[in-house]
Amino acid sequence: MRKLLNTLYVTTPETYLALDGENVVVLLGEEEKLRLPLHTLESIAYFGYKGTSPALMGACAERGIRLSYFSANGRFLAAASANENGNVLLRKLQYRLSDDPTESAKIARSFILAKVYNSRWILERVTRDHPQRVDVPSIKESCRALAEQMKAIAACDDLEVLRGLEGSASERYFSHLDQMILIDDERFRFKNRNRRPPTDRINAMLSFLYALLSNTCAAALQQAGLDPYVGFLHRDRPGRISLALDLMEEFRGLFCDRLAVTMINTRTISAKDFDCKENGAVYLNDSGRKAVINAWQSRKQEIILHPYLNEKIPWGLAPHIQAVLLARYLRGDLDAYPPFFWK
Repeated sequence: MRKLLNTLYVTTPETYLALDGENVVVLLGEEEKLRLPLHTLESIAYFGYKGTSPALMGACAERGIRLSYFSANGRFLAAASANENGNVLLRKLQYRLSDDPTESAKIARSFILAKVYNSRWILERVTRDHPQRVDVPSIKESCRALAEQMKAIAACDDLEVLRGLEGSASERYFSHLDQMILIDDERFRFKNRNRRPPTDRINAMLSFLYALLSNTCAAALQQAGLDPYVGFLHRDRPGRISLALDLMEEFRGLFCDRLAVTMINTRTISAKDFDCKENGAVYLNDSGRKAVINAWQSRKQEIILHPYLNEKIPWGLAPHIQAVLLARYLRGDLDAYPPFFWK
């Protein structure tokens, strides 16, 4: 349970939220775990199954406090808010900025900068942790190239050019992913990123993890009052959660790629956890999906230091914090959107 950016995050599933006077009270059984004045909150994000009292729901509606409900795994379920809610103004602003190529490029630039920065950090860490097992000179050269690309990205205000720079940086980063696989098993080799369908075991894992991450980001954006379907880097397409795809760029390497590599290197997943189809497609089977989801849930509980807030949070809340920061930037409360630059 943490209060961050005027949002109360309740992540213990067995808790119950009640109203006591002008305070929200978090109860675990009969024990009071937390008490906060409602006037200090803009929203409450509840991850659990016991629920909240009708009195608290009514008090939140009266005061314009958004009360969002998620499953314990982070899937967005519903939100309770007053009829007159400021989110409509936020979303109208989001739509206007999305239609403006210059403003869209400014926001997209932040997402891409964080992605490339974090990709470079991952490569640098590999050379530090496994200098005897990877091609250090080659990776260092790519790190220098990524640093130069970051300068070009920071100075770019054209969406198409930004997409080209992002694609080039991703290709360079993925060219070293195979070196991160430290086990000697030809069944876990990586040549290039492919999908629809994935044609090897690592791409099958990445596709599944990216889907989990995109759903997490969509839930975070909904809780922050934003429309996950209207993006800035990824453009509108029926059924595509474009803004969630934008937001997840910051976390792809940090959360998904590193988790997949760790599972392979620690043999938490094996070749028997995949099904290989006659057409060359490779998918996780039931045991593989279960292993990945268990690892995903464990990783979400790990405590990290948020680079902008300088606060300790579980990994699973990082997309939620970034969604709130994005909403604050769009409303004009922040001069710029602070991307997730991992340290």
